[in-house]
Amino acid sequence: MDPSGPTISGPVWATVATGVLPPVHRIFDNDLHGNQLAAHPTFLARVEHARPGARTFALADWPPLVTTDHGGPIFPGGRLIPPGGTEHHGLATWEQCEDQLADDAVEVLGRQDVHAAFVYFVGPDAVAHELGTGPEYVHAIEATDARMGRILAAIRARATAATEEWTVVVVTDHGHRDEGGHGGDSPEERTAWIAASGPTVPATPPEGLAHADIHPHVLTALGIDLDPSWGLTGRPFDVDVQPA
Repeated sequence: MDPSGPTISGPVWATVATGVLPPVHRIFDNDLHGNQLAAHPTFLARVEHARPGARTFALADWPPLVTTDHGGPIFPGGRLIPPGGTEHHGLATWEQCEDQLADDAVEVLGRQDVHAAFVYFVGPDAVAHELGTGPEYVHAIEATDARMGRILAAIRARATAATEEWTVVVVTDHGHRDEGGHGGDSPEERTAWIAASGPTVPATPPEGLAHADIHPHVLTALGIDLDPSWGLTGRPFDVDVQPA
């Protein structure tokens, strides 16, 4: 993780969305008020601007990502599952919510004409906060993996799949302490990962891959030129970092 930002969801997802770091988008915790997101559009917004008529899709079960909760949204126009949120209803509700989220993503991405999408599952993070990183956390990760597998299967089964090229990026925002919780600078909290597949993804993982690289990679995967005036911090996955 970039040292300019804390190990907190709000700043990291803002960086994923905008391609700039916390000192630029001005989100440093999960209170998003006072941000500069309007000056730094998300990759979904840039796709819509560059490709008039292109359809994008954002779906999440953490309210600030797609609603005005806590100063959001990070992704304007996105949809919250369920509409009322789940933050005070316990872990069983998270399971039901994430099943519904996966169902909706399967329906949209498997059947509709979508050019770019963002889908977020909060379950593993919620479980770690409540119960730490024990077997329940492992179960939550495995359940999320299975839901993601359903989404990918739906994409592969699209009627137009033979004529399409999909790039898929999977990313975590931060790690957790063993007892649950994050926000500090321990290696466990600062460990996150990115996995990707698609025609624009290099076979050898690039050195120094970072959250800010996702925004420019999504755009270049869709053939959209990057404008230097945007001030993006990151670079596409297949562009080497030049030594200082």
